[in-house]
Amino acid sequence: MSTTPTSKPRSSTPTVFEQQREEIVREIAGGMEQVLQNINRLNRNLESIIAVGNEFSSVEALWSQFENFMARPGHENENGGRQKETHQGGGEGQIEMRDQDS
Repeated sequence: MSTTPTSKPRSSTPTVFEQQREEIVREIAGGMEQVLQNINRLNRNLESIIAVGNEFSSVEALWSQFENFMARPGHENENGGRQKETHQGGGEGQIEMRDQDS
């Protein structure tokens, strides 16, 4: 009669490896949940920042119009289409102001 090695019946209690694996999987799942919450919070903050920025679009457009107006060469002022021109005289730092027609 020969004896064959018989396998032990598997017990219903998990091994140390399985316990550690389950603990690590739970930690990873908790960490992923935390990451998801933080990403959602970041998304809400970015949306609110964009909304605040969009509120200033009309102000930006007004300043842009003003800048474009001021950048135009030879723009006329309120003095009947006349501009004042500044020239430095030949004397010791004297500045002469005179009206010129545009």
